[in-house]
Amino acid sequence: MGRTSVENTSVQNKETVRSCPFDYAERLEFDPQLRQLLTEEPVSRIRMAYGEGEAWLVTRYEDVRTVTTDRRFSRGAVLGLDFPRMTPEPIVQAESINLMDPPASSRLRSLVAKSFTPRRVEQMREGTQRVVDRLLDEMAEEGAPADFVARVSSPLPLITICEALDIPEADRPWLRAHAMTMMNVGAAGKEDAVRAKAELRGYFQELTADRRRSPGEDLISTLATARDGAELLDDDELAVMAMVLLITGQDTTTYQLGNIAYTLLTRPDLLHSLRAEPARLPRTLEELLRHIPFRKGVGIPRVAMEDVELGGVLIKAGDVVHVSYLTANRDAAKFDRPDELDPDRPSIPHMTFGWGAHHCLGAPLATMELEVAFSTLLTRFPALRLDVPPEDVAWNTTSIWRYPLALPVTW
Repeated sequence: MGRTSVENTSVQNKETVRSCPFDYAERLEFDPQLRQLLTEEPVSRIRMAYGEGEAWLVTRYEDVRTVTTDRRFSRGAVLGLDFPRMTPEPIVQAESINLMDPPASSRLRSLVAKSFTPRRVEQMREGTQRVVDRLLDEMAEEGAPADFVARVSSPLPLITICEALDIPEADRPWLRAHAMTMMNVGAAGKEDAVRAKAELRGYFQELTADRRRSPGEDLISTLATARDGAELLDDDELAVMAMVLLITGQDTTTYQLGNIAYTLLTRPDLLHSLRAEPARLPRTLEELLRHIPFRKGVGIPRVAMEDVELGGVLIKAGDVVHVSYLTANRDAAKFDRPDELDPDRPSIPHMTFGWGAHHCLGAPLATMELEVAFSTLLTRFPALRLDVPPEDVAWNTTSIWRYPLALPVTW
């Protein structure tokens, strides 16, 4: 891909604009509109439910990699824009690392990465194992049938991240409810989302100020005292980073626990192979993460800082550009038989945790939680199975996330 100018006649200027509500939520089937864009118009012009004007949508793996790594596309430039999006209120905060470009984001990432080193994540594994054991003990004591979502996938990530952040147990339900309010896609929820974001921010400003005065062994204290040379996170950065960790530290893992459990329980051959060879679990989880469309549509866009040619299309300076990690994970140019779930496929990095300067820093923690949860679950409940027909499982349809609302299981 190279730089181009308007005079280059081989470059197309797209005039067709597609309406993209991205509201598809049929179990874990792949969104047919996203599939169509990937195969027919991989760089396309779209209009979304909220926000001003139009945006580009980039769907192919290599093009997504370009947009997420090329300095000519800026996350920071969306600040202050009413950009096309899926939720009535933008989810991100102004000081969030999610709205920064290198080198500013590099400084924050360097400081935050000190909290997610392999050694630190391994230290957290023991605590996660205790939580998993307790949750499964309670599930066994209560007896079959049980709701896997209520018993495991909903509480586990929240407890894990809250213990890592040392958040009082009494505050946790309030925090989770506020985080979920920010993710809803209904227009009627805009005022609630604005209020939830402000209240969460206020909570973390107080909490982080307290940890800065009296640091402990928790993740917030580590962030408050982490240095990159002479650099520390300032007060606003620290509060927003703690808030981002709470939200991202539970969302993806919560929904993927339910999604992966559903997928395994509806694919007996895959479940049998894992029980027969537990060592296959880490690689199988990576393939499940690639394959499962765990959210709808797209996330935070970027802005083109100059004219850029991408996939034979001219993206002009100032244009908003969305990428789809979901379609990148299903790109046939990158993955052989992309719609098949194949744990033995050659290892190619998936984009479920993002890419480039905005690859999720907490990915090692999420992966560790999934490994502990499912290795323990398969050992403790060797006869685990769904207690209802797969078609009777109820799914979330009101937020950006896709996941089972309840997953009745027996053993």
